[in-house]
Amino acid sequence: MISQSRNSEKEKELLSAALELFVAYGFHGTPTSKIALQAGVANGTLFHYFKTKDELVLALYVDIKQKMSTYLEEHVLPETTLAGKFRAIFTNSMQWALANKTSFQFLQQFQTSPYLSRISPEETLGQVKDHLMLIQLAVDEGFFKPKPPELILTMVMGHIFGLFQYLCSSDFTNDEQNKVIEQGFEMLMAMLK
Repeated sequence: MISQSRNSEKEKELLSAALELFVAYGFHGTPTSKIALQAGVANGTLFHYFKTKDELVLALYVDIKQKMSTYLEEHVLPETTLAGKFRAIFTNSMQWALANKTSFQFLQQFQTSPYLSRISPEETLGQVKDHLMLIQLAVDEGFFKPKPPELILTMVMGHIFGLFQYLCSSDFTNDEQNKVIEQGFEMLMAMLK
């Protein structure tokens, strides 16, 4: 299993440098020497914390997913209705993405890369299990159309990724941004109900 806790300052600096460089230059366009230089450490120091660049990429993915998941858990827990939970998940996913653009761009990049296949099925299921259970409940209660939860989750994620790109490509005020997020949520719900 990949989920590891990374606590040292050097690890954090390496992850931060890798994040900026991977998003700017891609996985293959970013040599480890450039990451070490950006982090202000020797190249050998990078390999003390991460045996390979691949391990660094995977550790960064897990780190970002954990941060986003923690944020969502904190903001969705108070909701009690299905509609409230889905609105909170969607809205807070978009808010987190817009507040952490580089991290979210990395997640998008990772999702379409060969690295995704290196995440074990158990790890992947662990990341989406709660969402799939909530979607299944929505299907069972007739809140969503009777479609496979995995398909619905894929549609939701595609919608979030697309809306993120749209919002980043325009110069919206915060109020306009919130209005677009609300409209995007309503459009998604119309498709799923």
